[in-house]
This record gives sequence, structure tokens and C-alpha cells, in this order.
Amino acid sequence: MSAKRGQAYDPKAREFIDPPIKPRGDAGKAFSKAAVKVEAEYATPAEHHNPMEPFATTVVWEGGGKITVYDKTQGPLNNQKYVCKVFELSSEDVRVVSLFVGGGFGSGLRPQYQLVLAVMAALGLKRSVRVSLTRQQMFTLGHRPQTLQRIALGAAADGTLKALMHEALAETSRFEDYSEQVVNWSGELYHCKNVKLDYKVAKLDVYSPSDMRAPGATLGLYAIESAMDELAYKLHMDPLELRLKNYAEKDLNTGKRFSSKELRQCYLQGAERFGWSRRNPEPRSMRAGESLIGWGMATGVWEAWQLPGSAKAVLTADGKLTVGSATADIGTGTYTIMTQIAAETLGLPIADVTFQLGDSRLPASPVEGGSFTAATIGSAVKAVCETVRKKVFLLARKMKNSPLAHARLKEVKFADGYVRLQNDPKLEVSVTDAMRYGKVDRIEVETSVVPNLSKQARYTRHSHAAVFAEVKVDEDLGTIEVSRVVSAVAGGRILNPKTARSQIMGGIVWGISMALEEQSVIDQKFGRFMNHNLAEYHVPVNADVHDIDVIFVEERDSIVNPLGVKGLGELGIVGTAAAIANAVFHATGYRVRDLPVTLDKLLGGAAPQRDAIQPAA
Repeated sequence: MSAKRGQAYDPKAREFIDPPIKPRGDAGKAFSKAAVKVEAEYATPAEHHNPMEPFATTVVWEGGGKITVYDKTQGPLNNQKYVCKVFELSSEDVRVVSLFVGGGFGSGLRPQYQLVLAVMAALGLKRSVRVSLTRQQMFTLGHRPQTLQRIALGAAADGTLKALMHEALAETSRFEDYSEQVVNWSGELYHCKNVKLDYKVAKLDVYSPSDMRAPGATLGLYAIESAMDELAYKLHMDPLELRLKNYAEKDLNTGKRFSSKELRQCYLQGAERFGWSRRNPEPRSMRAGESLIGWGMATGVWEAWQLPGSAKAVLTADGKLTVGSATADIGTGTYTIMTQIAAETLGLPIADVTFQLGDSRLPASPVEGGSFTAATIGSAVKAVCETVRKKVFLLARKMKNSPLAHARLKEVKFADGYVRLQNDPKLEVSVTDAMRYGKVDRIEVETSVVPNLSKQARYTRHSHAAVFAEVKVDEDLGTIEVSRVVSAVAGGRILNPKTARSQIMGGIVWGISMALEEQSVIDQKFGRFMNHNLAEYHVPVNADVHDIDVIFVEERDSIVNPLGVKGLGELGIVGTAAAIANAVFHATGYRVRDLPVTLDKLLGGAAPQRDAIQPAA
């Protein structure tokens, strides 16, 4: 890292990205006096998003200067505003539709250049135009930035952290100060009075990096969780025990309490399911035939955000409900969970509820990213349906001889298409009867919801995970197989266990990819990525993915948002690469500190960690 220090600088402020906290205590002095020390550098390469479906934009010329844009985007409204600004068009003349995105992983947060080209051509030709990118062109849209990170940990002989220093240097382009939150996680995760964090960027002759699933946290947690593992071996201490020893009951970065934090239960439940207590602590001590077996673990953390969002609901006299918001579904199950929230709030069968998204004509929504969609749009859907509830209830009370005439809203429940008195469910009025009697053919409501910042800002609001991984390493060939992963997740209220588990599993698969396969290799002369195809840019296939077990730890949180949900999209990947790299060390006795961990680095004699048991001759 020192070779590039002359080019490094503090990036400009970026929305939602907190700069490194000011030092607390005297980390340098505490480190020099520590009984046990670890000081190491970790490197992560550039990586590309590579959704299965390349970007494509179809612009339909509607006549009269109006266009409808069908685009692969994580933010229809974002792209609409961009097109209107660039081409000086009215929002009434530009409609952006993105009903099905496919994969995005952050690459769809920004408008990509095929959008500009397609709109430019359609406006110039006054006819419909489609522009699709090739796989090679998908390597020109931005990427996870390359980083160099240095971590120094000092501890007492009993494992108590006395000093923590984490520095990161990341790349950016010549024309943009792109930054991420890489180092702050280290100062929050563990209780330590002496902490020094630093994050800088260096301008390189590359395209701008861009947000890629769990930006910043994926990189920073790989480094700190690897360093904690190294410290555990130096202390001759179990890696899980070391983390529990230094468990942070509050966020020392800010001094705030956590809105909820069940990470301790994640550690305990994950370890039990994995069988961690049966682990032989010595490297190279566990075998299965010709394979060395390694067990590693790491911690995951991600922010639980809620942003302003809006939703619209239309309930018709036949009992059918349509709810909509201009959000997106990038495979996270947005259609499903929003339908669930609406159906539950109004007590309607799911078959009678339709959720609409991906259209700039729908109520405002932020881009889908950052794991905040369930909290943001879910809260808006709940709020708009609660307003509809009140209107239906008032109609039910006004019916002639209504059994609910003297009831209050809090005394009834909505279920199976009826409004029922809670203490006597036989007293009920159907939703359709209430509307027909009131001669109301439709109830239409639009609601906007903003976070309760006066309440939320007093707390640190994060989700947490504990990841346990088993690897099998062929002693002769150096090939690595991730045979088992257990991830225990504390993500607040789980709206849909099936889609939630799918999110975590997808993140884990990407963590396997980050640990063992992904690397965008740049030509240093021409500044272009050379392995710009899926033949040479490796991602996991079915043969690389084995047993994945996800545990949802019960966690109640009344602070984060009205639903009590926390985001899960990012949480699956953070910590996974470190857990696998730590498992590889346990299996082989070799510490590979630059990702990905490939067989050439093992066979080429990656330097063994000091004090580790050396490989047999």
C-alpha cells in the first residue's frame, strides 16, 4: 500500500457513506504495548456484476414527442429523471417501464449508456429503437473496486482487544470520486477502546467503480474477519471464543445503542448447527481421504435502512385490491412480499391482491438497492392499506343494522374479506357488502411514508450474521471445494421465509465466488479488462455449490420501521469470503491474503502464517 500513498486522498462526501470515524484512544501506543499482535495486508481484486441478462433498452416512439422506455434498471424513476434532464424533456413525455429486471446486483442503480444511445436514436429517427449490450460491453459499466487494506490488531494474553487499526486504499477513476464504507465496520463490530480507521482512494486510468452487492462491507469484512482469525491462532484461542470475548454491546463508533442485535445468538445457533465444537483447532489436522478439511467462521453486518417511499391502493367493490409503487424487483421477491403485506393488512386472500411495480407512472420510490426496499416500500404499502382499512370500517359501521355500529377500529380485525369484531367474530360485515351499501365502487388512496428519524437516529440499525464454512482441499492438486456453509442471520422480522432464504443463499454463493473465483484482470498497458467473458471470468456453477444451511434467528425490532424488517439482500455475502479463506488456512496452514484463493497460490507456496503449524514435508 505504501507505494501508492502519494496518490491517495480523502474522497469527497457521498450520500449514505459515512467517512471513517475520528480515532478513539491511542491505537498506536496500545498496539506497541500489546502482548499479542497481528499486522497484515489484504488485497481484493476488481470484480464485475455479470448478471445473466446483459443490459438492453427498447424505446417505443409514441408520436408527438412522447416515448416509452423499456429498460433493465433498478430504478425506473431514476432513469426517467436522467433521460428528462439529458434530453430536456418533460416527465409527461417520458415513461420508463421495467417490470422484470433479472439480475442487477447494483449494476442497474445507475442509467447505463445503452439507455442514452437508444433514446438519442429514437428521438432523432422518430421511430422505435432497441439497443442491447454484448457480454464484453458488460465489463465497461463499472465494477467492485480493487482495494489494499492493512490491519493491525493488538490484544492482551486473554484475547481482550487493546488496539485496532484498519486502513484501506481503493481505486477510483480520473473523473469521479467513487467511495464506499469499508473500514467503519471494524470499529463497530468489536469492543475496543483504541481504534484508528482510515480510508482513501487513488485516481487510476480506469472506468469508475460502482456499487456492487454490499458495497464496502464485503471488502472491509473480508479483511477484519481474516485478521481476527489470524489473531485467534496467535492467541491459541478459538476464533468464535475470541469474537464473543470482544462482543460489542453498543456501537462504539457513535456511542449509540443498537435498535436490536441478536449477533450473539447467531454465533451460538450457527456454531451448534455447524458442529463447531467438534473442530480440531490445529491446522492440517482434519482429513477425509486425500482431502484436507478446514473449518472457518466470520461475522457479517449490514445497515437496516428505511427511506421515504410512496404507494397507491385501489380497492374495488368486488373485493379486489391493486397496490402499486415505482420500485423494482431484482429477484428479491418484491412482488411477493408486497402482495403479502397488502393482503395481511386488509385481510384479503392473496389471490385477490395485485401488486404493480417497475413503472415511472406509479408513486415515487427510491432505487431498489441497499437492502432497504422491504422496509421502505413495505412500510408505504402497509400505511396505504391501513388508510383503506379505516375507510372500509367507516362504511361497515354506517350500514343499516350494522353489527359493528358501535365498534372502534382497534376492536375489529380484517380477515377472509370480512371486518369482524375481535371479541365476537360472529359479528361481521363483508368488505364487498360495506362498499356496495355505501354505493362506493372503489376506494383509491395514495400515501407517502418517511422514516421516523427523531426516533431512529438515536440508534444504530443493523442486521447481523455468523457464517461457518467447511472446505475440502486436495493436498496434491490444491483444488478447493466449499462443502458446507451455515449462515445464522438476525434480520428482524422475516416476511417470507422462502424468499428470504433464497436471498441469503444467493449471497453465500456469491461469497464463494468472491473467495475462490472472481477476478477482473486488467491489461496494464491499455487499461482494459482482459477476461471480459464468462469463459474466463469465473463464477460458480452447480458443481461449485454444495450444502447451504440458513438459520433465521428470532429478532424483534420496533425501531427500524413499522414492519420491524431489516434488509437481507446484502447480508448473505458479507463475511462469507472471510469464513472460506479462514477455512482454507485451517485446512492447509497457509494464509492467502489476496483474493481469490486459487490453487496456484496454494501450490506456489503462499507464505504460511507465523506460528502456524507448518505443512508436512
